[in-house]
Amino acid sequence: MALAFDDYGRPFIILREQEQKSRLKGLDAQKSNIAAGKAIARILRTSLGPKGMDKIMQSPDGDITITNDGATILQMMDVDNQIAKLMVELSQSQDYEIGDGTTGVVVMAGALLEQAEKLLERGIHPVRVAEGYEMASKVAVEHLEHISHKFTFGANNIEPLVQTCMTTLSSKIVNRCKGSLAEIAVKAVLAVADLERKDVNLDLIKIEGKVGGMLEDTELIYGIIVDKDMSHPQMPKQIQDAHIAILTCPFEPPKPKTKHKVDIDTVEKFETLRLQEKKYFDDMVQKCKDVGATLVICQWGFDDEANHLLMNRNLPAVRWVGGVELELIAIATGGRIVPRFQELTTEKLGKAGLVREKSFGTTKDRMLYIEQCANSRAVTIFIRGGNKMMIEETKRSIHDALCVARNLIRNNSIVYGGGSAEISCSVAVEAAADKYPGVEQYAIRAFADALDAVPMALAENSGLQPIETLTSVKSQQIKENNPCCGIDCNDVGTNDMREQNVFETLIGKQQQLLLATQVVKMILKIDDVISPSEY
Repeated sequence: MALAFDDYGRPFIILREQEQKSRLKGLDAQKSNIAAGKAIARILRTSLGPKGMDKIMQSPDGDITITNDGATILQMMDVDNQIAKLMVELSQSQDYEIGDGTTGVVVMAGALLEQAEKLLERGIHPVRVAEGYEMASKVAVEHLEHISHKFTFGANNIEPLVQTCMTTLSSKIVNRCKGSLAEIAVKAVLAVADLERKDVNLDLIKIEGKVGGMLEDTELIYGIIVDKDMSHPQMPKQIQDAHIAILTCPFEPPKPKTKHKVDIDTVEKFETLRLQEKKYFDDMVQKCKDVGATLVICQWGFDDEANHLLMNRNLPAVRWVGGVELELIAIATGGRIVPRFQELTTEKLGKAGLVREKSFGTTKDRMLYIEQCANSRAVTIFIRGGNKMMIEETKRSIHDALCVARNLIRNNSIVYGGGSAEISCSVAVEAAADKYPGVEQYAIRAFADALDAVPMALAENSGLQPIETLTSVKSQQIKENNPCCGIDCNDVGTNDMREQNVFETLIGKQQQLLLATQVVKMILKIDDVISPSEY
């Protein structure tokens, strides 16, 4: 410890740990925080839009992930800086709430921080900047509501939903199959959706993948796929009109709860024990047959003797099925999960029109398809692809598309993509700035400039001149009073996003602006950073 004196000569003690701590205060702290936030945004900026680049992420144990999904990139990055962690959480919160727009929200936050830095250097207080940003975000969110369009959809008219999902998939590695994948995602969501309550439970949609085949072979199954096969190779591979017993209890004699001892000193006693065990298995198999079960699905394993008995009695069985799969099978087939064997009754059996075992390739990989279920409100998307990385990235892409379809069922309003919504908001916020007499006017103008960062990044990633393209589109929007003009990333020949069918969800875009503003306000209000001492 060290002894020091204040201005009045009074002594005080400084602990050595405190002395060693590094500390940033005031403008230095704010600039350091802004630099960290901008660094994260710079990493993701090149992954924005349909022509965005992918990143390779390598985990500590050598696993490789190739993706351009903002939330996945940040989740897999090893981030130490606390402000950078805030940006990671920002992306994850957009992913959790909306499921799409995880890259755009970070790029937006980075642009807001960049503009805030210029205002701080001009001597404007960070609280005034934060207040100005809050006012501007309200204007932008209201303007988005104003330029949005509602559409109607139904079982026979899913085109608007498919087009919006295709916009999401355009920026992914799977964009060559975006039409078929978007259709699969929309049909899956409509299968599990309650349209009256506008509620979608995505847990009822299972996404499975198997290496091999082409991406075009991806299919939607109105039922469940389980990555298991029949417990005995001679059991039938296909069961029509199956009655399924779903068991979470072991298929074996019960174990004594207390310590016990069995004395077997003769062959006869051993034979008696073996016959008793066989009789128990026999009774269990008979019980399944008596209630009318034609297939047994068990969470636990069963030994070879039970397996042999099941095969002899012509009762197909599947063992070691996971708890999540059992739950989905129960929902799909309308069956009840049986925790105690004594409770098995005919009413608790699930029903499926077809259960079949399917083989893949030459590796003897087999999966169990449970189709034509009594309740089709549990579906499976089965993905095929050239390698494991492709399948994992396709799973992430389909998850984004499912979330977009869910958001459209909750709120069927869309805005046009390609940066057109941001440009339109930028013009509206710039016009609104003149109505505010205080210093906040500067912050509101800065917010308008920050909104231009998204269309500029889209243009840059598409190989266009960002500033020229942005100014040209902005003047076209103002001249024609058309909020649908955006960046022509795919070089179609028109800037009108309505003609290009580039749609985004209104709630997703509003959430982006609100979340980015909240995080930037939080970062601007930090004026002291105390780091722990290094040992």
